[in-house]
Amino acid sequence: MRRRTLGNGGPRVSALGLGCMGMSEFYGQGDEKESIAVIHRALDLGIDFLDTADMYGNGHNERLVGRAIEDRRDQVVLATKFGIRRDGGVRTVDNTPEYIRAACDASLQRLGVDHIDLYYMHRRDAGVPVAESVGAMSELVAAGKVRYLGLSEVNEDTLREAVSVHPIAALQSEYSLFTRDLEARILPAARELGVALVAYSPISRGFLAGTLPPADEMPDDDFRKHLPRNQGENAAHNAALVARVKEIAREAGVTAAQLALAWVLAQGDDIVPIPGTKRLRYLEENAAAASITLTGEQLAALERAVPAGAARGGRYPDMSPIET
Repeated sequence: MRRRTLGNGGPRVSALGLGCMGMSEFYGQGDEKESIAVIHRALDLGIDFLDTADMYGNGHNERLVGRAIEDRRDQVVLATKFGIRRDGGVRTVDNTPEYIRAACDASLQRLGVDHIDLYYMHRRDAGVPVAESVGAMSELVAAGKVRYLGLSEVNEDTLREAVSVHPIAALQSEYSLFTRDLEARILPAARELGVALVAYSPISRGFLAGTLPPADEMPDDDFRKHLPRNQGENAAHNAALVARVKEIAREAGVTAAQLALAWVLAQGDDIVPIPGTKRLRYLEENAAAASITLTGEQLAALERAVPAGAARGGRYPDMSPIET
């Protein structure tokens, strides 16, 4: 497994990480035994960068990851997040220093570890100055509870202000052939500031794999059923784009998912995609993408097939928590 560095002086991690969210929520029923087996197999394959958050399954995901790594802590670069509260079924964003300190202690307890390698602000609370929030996060670094800091789904202005308070190792934002909005301003700013991009949903929540059933055939507990990109004319348009990706993948002798991941990896050594899965077969397929090097001709074919902005429909029903 190839390795990449997160930010200036940040941790070295596997070129592909593992998103653990779906093991607990959002993508239908999970299986804890298989999920733990997936994490163990990922480590065996050299994938040592694990991503979770306190809100995934209301803490369930952190406890699951903690159990999986309890005897392998030294093999893992562990990332988790704070900021999205789910009190009484209502989601709010909280970046206050008091909440950050309490959230970190709660995550450490659920994970069963004495430090978090990379601690992200999951979403920006516009009512709290980012300097105040990052200042509180930096106190966690000074206390030894956290090694490196990150932000998620913020714009370039917020990123600049955060870096002025404390080094930021990584920006975690959605990035794939279907989602390239950050290429215009946010990614250039991150590179100027020495901040790596951790790309979540690099296969566009499985859409780019070309294997998902139509929305009306998905179970109600799979949130992809309700995404704007998966509705009506948007779904038909995006399916045609995926068909083009699958054709290029066939010509390259790889799967569509592997091609999508290889494309993200080819966008720069400062980008680390973290495809999520709860199934061993998909883990193995994704891991193999790290060894694929796309030719200039293949990259050009993908650019023609799925140019920036080609996908239709929002990536969430409500984009209000996302800074643009």
